[in-house]
Amino acid sequence: MNWSVIYEYRDLFIRGFGYTILFTTVGVAFGTLLGLIFGLGRLSKNPIMRLPSIVYVTLFRGTPLFVQILLIHYAVIPSVWGLFTDGEPPSAIFSGFVALSLNAGAYIAEIFRAGIQSIDKGQMEAARSLGLNQKMTMRHVILPQAFKRMIPPLGNEFIALLKDSSLLAIIAAPEFAYAGDTTAKSTFARWESYLTLAAGYLILTLIISRFVAYMEKRTATE
Repeated sequence: MNWSVIYEYRDLFIRGFGYTILFTTVGVAFGTLLGLIFGLGRLSKNPIMRLPSIVYVTLFRGTPLFVQILLIHYAVIPSVWGLFTDGEPPSAIFSGFVALSLNAGAYIAEIFRAGIQSIDKGQMEAARSLGLNQKMTMRHVILPQAFKRMIPPLGNEFIALLKDSSLLAIIAAPEFAYAGDTTAKSTFARWESYLTLAAGYLILTLIISRFVAYMEKRTATE
């Protein structure tokens, strides 16, 4: 094996490694926000809020992320962009942010829904009897307790999104998998390139797993 190839293409790998972390972090951040909104929407008795939430979660959980990336990058964003300007649509980086955020939001919405439903209904009734309205009860009583139970599944979603971000290579987003595939095709050093990818993703996965385990222990003692 010729591992010097990896050193020669180190800038490409380092850049891709950084973008993979960025894609995953942004996807989880916006996905959590969307998940909270649509998770609460799933629990709402108002059909105006509940039905769109059900459609969104069903759509993004029921179709492959690979297809979502292609649709968003090559169809949705160019079409929407063309309504407002004649310029070139945003790059693959923007499409990656949008695709990962929307996909993560659907899964995290179910995590929020399950977490909130796992809290005993007596908690809501007790808070309401103390004079708190529904919004205050959800914010100060239900969500803090539910969040502790949501840490493990949220950690799993973080790891899953990290690995799924490699699918962005199909639209030439400059992430880690794209760097490895480009190196392999340019130099024919396939073993070296793909083993480097495997090692990189494994390291990131282990770091996230340790962080999630630490958060579980910390919240368990609070």
